[in-house]
Amino acid sequence: MKKTILKRIFLWWVRQELNLRSSLCKSDVITPRPRTPGGGRSNAFKSSMVVLITGGPEITPMSDLLERLRAAGVPLDDFTAKAMEKVDPSDFTDFNLDPFWHDSPVPFLITEFGATRTISAPHMIVTLLHHLEVREGQNVVLIGSKGGYLAAILDWIVGMDGSVNIIEPNEAVRIHTKERLDNYAFTENIGVIGPAEMEGLLERADSVDRVLITGSIRRIPESIEKMVMDGGFVLGPFGGPVHQRLLKKERQGDEWFDTDLGGVVFGPMDVSEAEISPFEPRVLADHIEDALDLVCGMIDIEESIIVKVSNLISSLREMPADIPILDEDSTEDEILEHPVFDLLMSEMDWLGPLWPLFNEFLSIDLASPGSPEEDGDFVGGHEDLVP
Repeated sequence: MKKTILKRIFLWWVRQELNLRSSLCKSDVITPRPRTPGGGRSNAFKSSMVVLITGGPEITPMSDLLERLRAAGVPLDDFTAKAMEKVDPSDFTDFNLDPFWHDSPVPFLITEFGATRTISAPHMIVTLLHHLEVREGQNVVLIGSKGGYLAAILDWIVGMDGSVNIIEPNEAVRIHTKERLDNYAFTENIGVIGPAEMEGLLERADSVDRVLITGSIRRIPESIEKMVMDGGFVLGPFGGPVHQRLLKKERQGDEWFDTDLGGVVFGPMDVSEAEISPFEPRVLADHIEDALDLVCGMIDIEESIIVKVSNLISSLREMPADIPILDEDSTEDEILEHPVFDLLMSEMDWLGPLWPLFNEFLSIDLASPGSPEEDGDFVGGHEDLVP
């Protein structure tokens, strides 16, 4: 009886997770704004920089948002604020900007496989720029384009004597970014390339001041390390799929020194990873492993349970690559008969009591300190930030 109840609960959880993956695509929040019949841009859609109050200082949605971020304790200097006021986010996405003005991520592209790529929430953009410490005349490499919006802000900051180069792994994102930046760059010193086109950048070894990584990654690629000059640094979210640490990795001679800036949650650097079902065995194994690290860092778990979880992770990774794919259209019978579900149910005697704890860490709540509805200060400084 108890196992039957657990089975039904777990089936419900699987269904919720599969439905969540497609929910953004069906939400009015990310409905693209219409284009003019000729495909060009109309000033009617550039609502983000419209002046709300005339007479005295101009108040725009951006200036209002930035003031809310300051009031919440998010570090924001005047130079960064001016750069953000110069760059209109509506030039980089056709989706409704209401989430952005409420300090949440806004999509700029949904791939043909359903993966949503977003411009990060304003508080995260401000935080990244604060820790990146970019100055005029510097050379910056951005890994992951964020639709071109972040590169446009950086381009304004580094000016005519600096440069911004974007390395974007995904072709669809790369095309979108180039199109949006073609008519936007302040300095014409922004480059957008794929990993296969990095030869020119590699020739500039020891000449890059800053590298900003905008997706989760476990380590700095060796090719990127070689670009960074002595005294320069890499800023990015390092860790697994569930949770990362925002680290500033500074190069001093042949050594690297880390500064931990707090916990964050970013999507994967490679957009193709976001297109994989959350119940693909290796993806689920990575998530459980990441959640286990988080749980063990906060509470004591018996060694025998840790061994069982580790064995489960190994079993998931050893599953064949050609097992059926589960998605939001999968039937109840398909879920119940799926090898991953069957494996999890076979371990339910010990996994059942532990699963709610894992699920708590697998679920992410978005922080929005700059939202008009958000109460209180930005507790914890830079901890638990979400893109």
